[in-house]
Amino acid sequence: MNVRHGQNQGSGNVKAELYVDGRQHAVCRLPAVFPVEGGTVEVSMSGFGLKRCHYVTDEGYEHQLTPDPASAEGRRANLARRHPTLSRVIGCFSAVALATALVLLVSQMAEKLTEPREIAQHIGTFTAPVHLSVWMNIAVVLVTLAASTERALRLRYSRLLDGGAG
Repeated sequence: MNVRHGQNQGSGNVKAELYVDGRQHAVCRLPAVFPVEGGTVEVSMSGFGLKRCHYVTDEGYEHQLTPDPASAEGRRANLARRHPTLSRVIGCFSAVALATALVLLVSQMAEKLTEPREIAQHIGTFTAPVHLSVWMNIAVVLVTLAASTERALRLRYSRLLDGGAG
């Protein structure tokens, strides 16, 4: 399976290539479902990388495909095999970073949405417990981008944490 991450995802022309015995067998736009012997291969992407790359048997059992060792996903999987504790720490950090960013975003949006007088007189106002400077907001965005990319490299996807990423 080959999916080039640099493709323009907004164009709707992101393609996955299925290889069998080192030869290209099929090409399909994402999200893709490739019929193969005994089931299908399902591939889909988020804004930061693959969110799904599974072999699904005809009986409905799912198996995540092993990434190519030379790919970014393969290098991340290699880190997880060689240094499992470090991998778990990085994974926990990315989940905490995304959850924190989600809480900050929701509280800032709630404050902005309840600011107008017409809304405030009916439901009241909400004051965010934390106000970040512009630079801190930029830092949160950069950390969120890194955390989302790390989760994509591990083929981990949560609608709650990664939903904004596609």
